[in-house]
Amino acid sequence: MTTAYEAHDTAAALPGATALLAGYRPGPATAFFAGPGRTLLAEGVRATVTDPARATEALRAARAAGAEAPVVVGAIPFSPGRPARLFIPAEVHRAGPLHEDPLLQLPAAAPATADWRQRPVPAPEVYRDAVAEAVRRLSDDSGLTKVVLARTLELTAPGGADLPAMLHRLSRRDPDGYTFAVPAGGAATLVGASPELLVSRRATAVSANPLAGSAARSTDLAEDVRRAAALLESPKDLHEHAVVVEAVRAALAPLCAQLHVPERPTLVRTAAMWHLSTTVTGTLADPATSALDLALALHPTPAVCGTPTDRARDLIGELEPFDRGLYTGVVGWGDADGDGEWVVTLRCAEAEGDLLRLFAGAGVVAASDPAAELAETGAKFRTFLHAVGLEESK
Repeated sequence: MTTAYEAHDTAAALPGATALLAGYRPGPATAFFAGPGRTLLAEGVRATVTDPARATEALRAARAAGAEAPVVVGAIPFSPGRPARLFIPAEVHRAGPLHEDPLLQLPAAAPATADWRQRPVPAPEVYRDAVAEAVRRLSDDSGLTKVVLARTLELTAPGGADLPAMLHRLSRRDPDGYTFAVPAGGAATLVGASPELLVSRRATAVSANPLAGSAARSTDLAEDVRRAAALLESPKDLHEHAVVVEAVRAALAPLCAQLHVPERPTLVRTAAMWHLSTTVTGTLADPATSALDLALALHPTPAVCGTPTDRARDLIGELEPFDRGLYTGVVGWGDADGDGEWVVTLRCAEAEGDLLRLFAGAGVVAASDPAAELAETGAKFRTFLHAVGLEESK
């Protein structure tokens, strides 16, 4: 019986990743996902899955009904209890990784000229005040060690965004990351280019790559190198990263027979940011544990919520004046054998009609500076601003 990974291995030697990218058209029954190992284009809906805990059951039912190598694709929201946006597609087209397709080296078309209007929510000064309040709470409360605060940037233009063209530009800007476009409910689409693997599973091999601690890139090479070196030595960022890595270790350890956690982080870069990165690897204790089971055990990590989770989530609800929805949730795919790849829903936007709503957040600890955290979120917006032909945010 063919598995999704075997299907990928068969297709990996063939060209076609950019063909799948070119074939993407937004809609409630279409999803695109590309990572360092494979590219998927899902079309049509065989079944919807609103409860992630029922995904394995739905996949087995699809296989029993004759589907060959069925997968579940889509996104899970940040807040618990909210319905997931997952579905089992009628067709899945597979290819190797985008970064190995030579056609990706061809430049993407310039974004269509649009008179984008920008509206930050909350206003920058309100966000700085929220960070300052979070720092005060963290300093006064020894039990609360980190909270992640986000803000949004609403872009509006007649006709909205050209999502296929945006996906092309995102894929070329960070080809080694994870690019996705999935239905977000109704006529909305979640599109993004996340740098962070939450967890993957292949047979009994498990991998997670938490990122926490960030610095904006510079166009000046010497300054860019200086920022990277400073990030590797920053006590504030190293502490923030260590909190996330420990949470990942604690979540995976009961599920793994073996687990390897490096002592010190390394650096990973995107076009806009430097990040502290640790790759955690392990071997499953129980082969019945699926990639989605692992993702649900990990979600949300302190990298997107804080520590401890419940108290950080309460503070987020108090200080953020918007609903995160799918932002800082989980997006990816899993198959009927339990293999799969799930990433943290970062560097993303929700598109619907004339509106493109961008999200960005920063990890706040007691040593955080409100102005610096505001600047970090502004740097993270650059991924999408570049994709629509803008360079500066409010």
